[in-house]
Amino acid sequence: MSKKIIHTDHAPRAIGPYSQAVNHNNLVFVSGQIPLDPVSMEMVAGGIEAQITQVFENLSAVCKAAGGSLNDILKLTVYLIDMGNFPHVNAIMEQYFEAPYPARAAVGVAALPKGAEVEMDAILAG
Repeated sequence: MSKKIIHTDHAPRAIGPYSQAVNHNNLVFVSGQIPLDPVSMEMVAGGIEAQITQVFENLSAVCKAAGGSLNDILKLTVYLIDMGNFPHVNAIMEQYFEAPYPARAAVGVAALPKGAEVEMDAILAG
């Protein structure tokens, strides 16, 4: 079984024992991205819209490092500590994706790493 580890300095480095993404059999599994600035490794300021935007920027950077783009995502999972912020996800997602959109799930959670309000992971065609 072979797997290729994907890494980019344009997304936050792993904050634990995991890879940013792994490619196996032309599928890329992208680890959860939270709204960390990849340079400072600090949470972005500016509220939920800024956090969602940063997560999409981080996902985009990892997809690019894997040789693709956000539009290659087959499945996107969104984790929110407040499901009331889901309309913000939809509005910002429309700025980053083109139809046809990926399959998607949204999950309400009690807490996320580093106090983030949103996290997303993805599976893309590699």
